[in-house]
This record gives sequence, C-alpha cells and structure tokens, in this order.
Amino acid sequence: MVMNVGALGHLYRRGVARWGAHCRLGRAGARPRVATRAVGQRDFGAGGAADKKKSKTIYVCEDCGEDFAQWHGKCPSCGAWNTLKQLRVAKAPDAGLGGGAGAAAVASMAPVGEPATAAGLSWVSGAADSGPQLLKDVSFESDDEYRIKIEGDGGGEFGRVLGGGLVPGAMVLVGGDPGVGKSTLLLQISGLLAEGRSVLYVSGEESVQQLALRASRLDVDPEKAGLYLWSSSRLEEILAVMGRLKPAAVVVDSIQTVYLTQAKGAPGSQTQIRECAVALLQAAKLYDIATFLIGHVTKSRELAGPKMLEHLVDQVLYLEGERFEHHRILRTTKNRYGATDEVGVFQMTQSGLKPVLDPSSFFAESAASGTGAPAVCVTMEGTRPLLVEIQALCSEIQGGNENQKYIRSANGVNFSRLYMLLAVLSKHAGLYVGGTSLFLNVTGGFKIREPATDLAVLVAIAASYLEKGIVPGTALVGEVGLGGEIRSVGQLERRVNEAQKVGFTRCVVPYSNQGAPKVEGIRVIQVRTVKEAIAAALG
Repeated sequence: MVMNVGALGHLYRRGVARWGAHCRLGRAGARPRVATRAVGQRDFGAGGAADKKKSKTIYVCEDCGEDFAQWHGKCPSCGAWNTLKQLRVAKAPDAGLGGGAGAAAVASMAPVGEPATAAGLSWVSGAADSGPQLLKDVSFESDDEYRIKIEGDGGGEFGRVLGGGLVPGAMVLVGGDPGVGKSTLLLQISGLLAEGRSVLYVSGEESVQQLALRASRLDVDPEKAGLYLWSSSRLEEILAVMGRLKPAAVVVDSIQTVYLTQAKGAPGSQTQIRECAVALLQAAKLYDIATFLIGHVTKSRELAGPKMLEHLVDQVLYLEGERFEHHRILRTTKNRYGATDEVGVFQMTQSGLKPVLDPSSFFAESAASGTGAPAVCVTMEGTRPLLVEIQALCSEIQGGNENQKYIRSANGVNFSRLYMLLAVLSKHAGLYVGGTSLFLNVTGGFKIREPATDLAVLVAIAASYLEKGIVPGTALVGEVGLGGEIRSVGQLERRVNEAQKVGFTRCVVPYSNQGAPKVEGIRVIQVRTVKEAIAAALG
C-alpha cells in the first residue's frame, strides 16, 4: 500500500490532537492551582516558574570533590575508579558573585552594623560606588609610595622579585618542592613586614608553638614585630579574623590545608582550592590585605590544584633549589605589578634564608682562574647579570660494542637546545660526538634558559671531546645559529662588565659592526663562527 506524505501528516496531527484531549480530560477533576507570590516578587506568569526551586542531578567524586553531569566509571579529574556518587542539588540563590561557597564566606566578613551583601558587590573596595573614569581623571599614588617596602635581611631581594615591593591587596602564590624553604622564607618576610604593622600568619600544618620555635630560629624579634601566629584550617574563621584585625599582610600555609564548610570535597580537592582561593582573593581586594598563599607541587613539579588558581592570583613565585644544595633561587612566573624575569638568590643557613649579594661569584667561584677552567657563560636574569659554570664530559662507549646505546644526560640545560647544538657542532665544526656518551652539568643546580648561553655549552662540549682545556679566565657570551654563526645578544656591555668585576681577563663575544665593548681590565674577543669561537676559547 502506498501512502502519500500529506496523508501521513494528517494522521500525525490527529494523534497529537487526541493525546491533548486525553490529557485535558485527565486533569478535569484536578484541583485548580492558585499561584501565590511574595510582595515585590516578579510574576513570571501562570506557570509559577519563579516559585519553583529547580533541582538537578549531578555525580560527585568522593576523592577530589569534582562534579559531573553524567556518571563515569573513572573520575576524569583525579583518575579514581568507582568514586562518583549521584547527588540531587537545588539551585543555589544568587550571592552577588556567582553564589559559590567562597562568595558566601566573604559576605559573612562584613562587620556588625554593615550589610552582609556589601561583600558581594565587587572584589575591589570602592568599585561599586564609581562608574567608568577616564585614565587622566584617575588619581593614584606613585608606584614607590604605594608599595610596601620590605626592609631587613632578605627583604630587599624578595621585594625586587615582586617588582619593587609588596602591593597592598595583591595575592601572591608561592610554590616549590617539599623542604625547599617556602614556609621559612615567608615566616622571615612576615617578621620583616610586621615591624610597625600587623601581620597574620596562619598555618594548617604546624601548631602555634612550632611556629614560634621556628620564628625564634629565624631571629624574628617578638618585641618589635606585630606578628600574629595562628593554627587553623577552617577558612570561615580565618576570614572573620582578617575582617577584624585588618592586617597589612596575611600568609596562608597552605592553600591545600584550608577548607570551607559550605564547599564540597576534602581539603586539597579541586573544588575546595578553587572556592578558598576565590574567598581569599575577595577579602584581599576588599580590605587591601596583601595575601600570600603557599602551594604544594605535584610529582612533575607543577603547582597542585586547578589551573584557575594561577590565573586568579596576581603574582606566582617559585622557590627552586635542590635539597642538598645550599642556595635557593626565587623566580616569578607571573607578575601583574612588575617583570617576570627577575630572580632572587638566597643561601640556606642555620638562621634561615640569607640573600646572596654577589651571585656571580657564588655560581662561578672557581672559574676565573686555575688550570682546566670550565666554560663560563654570562646570562641575564631580569636586570641582573649572572656568571654560571657549565661542565661537559664526553666519554667513549666502553668495550668497543658499537650496538651499545650512548648516554645523554643534562642537568640545567634544555634537551631540545642541546641536540640542536650537537648538530651544529657536527655540521659546522667537524666534531661528531654522536658516538660518545655526553654528560652536561650546570654547577650549583642552576637552570639556564637564555640563548646567550649557547656558546658556553658548545665550547664546553668541544673542550671535553678534543681533550683540551679552556684558557683560564675566559668568559663566553653568544647565541649559536643553525648556520654555525654566532649571533649577537642584548646588554653585552653589562655582561662584559660583570665578567671583569668577578676577575675574568678574556671574554669571547659575537662580532658586531659597532665594535667590541671597551671595558678596562678585560680583553674582548669578537668571533663570527663556531670554529672561530672554539679556537679563541681553547687557545
């Protein structure tokens, strides 16, 4: 039987009509619903949609606290199996800033007599009272007047990494490996900031007595410092104390140990970290309290928690250093109030972290003189030139087994850059090191990131392969190109000056049409190619 499209449409419409009539007959005896609403409430129509409290079903991981719209056997966030449980939640009311647990916690910070909703209007104090302003009409203090200067031993080095001092209301995230000295550094800085100001140090990992014992070891004067120590993990309590004390700075040690009772998940879970960070950020902006968050790191040395945490804060600092090394390097990877390439160099002592005033001598203490001197590069870390030793060892495969795999080991040098330099060395200098095992090390645990250190790495490898020593007192500066050329680098005169100040007598630099930098007490040798550079460095 053949039926046309029009007939099919007619049958479909008849079916819909009959189903609608059946539904109306079924509701004929039902009690009519009376829509009620509070005075001043908006009427959304006969359906009463404004009166309904909608709910939805989600699946929450018992391990990390993340929620998902559908069930998974394996949690997409933390990778745990069979941890997602069904949960029906009601739609949350508006709380000014998204209705999260963090916004609700900050709203409770409002002092007695002030409306609690004031905390939910804006993250920045006074922003709700003013509209858009022209840049020329905005009044502000100069940068030097606005920042809090950190005076004392180590304070200048720490403040320089921040961009010249601490900005009131800024949130700073400090990460680093376990035992590297994050808590030690921030307790020291808290003691320096607390001279003439009030500073709150909150720890979820140590008791007050343990904090006081550590402070005495760090030579923090309890008579001069207005430093408050507290052991707490409940963020609602911490926010209440921040609102009452109004300190100049707050240190939370650590963001993974604090929690909000209104947020789901265990302390350290993705949800708890996000909500706690949002609450602390709002409190910092509302009351102009500089806030430091200590963050744990993962096995891959990345900051634990959601990536949103790094986007949320104003500055991200990372304290680097090996456990068996005495020095520590403080780097900034994000800075809204300064440069991101500044570093601070500290030395771990019995009384805490002390600044290294002459880091070039610290990292290249034996390079300026002596036989068989290592390759020394002059690298720029922000505005500071540093001299760093690079050591290389080329070793033939033992036993004459050609099928045995060679070894490539590099500490402190980017592997991709290293393989590029090995290719240039083979192609343009005739030194094929592919059949040897290569070990490369930057002394002191320092990590070089600048292309201007290419020449020192290349010369160190060539010296070991040729079994020749570098001329004592030689420093090396230059970027190596794929064509075997030595490319120019920035701030060359500052680099040469730093080498001369430490005691170097020769400096191999890229050729420039403007001539070599004229620095008294050091001979500057200009080179164009890799071959010329190796010949000049090895003599």
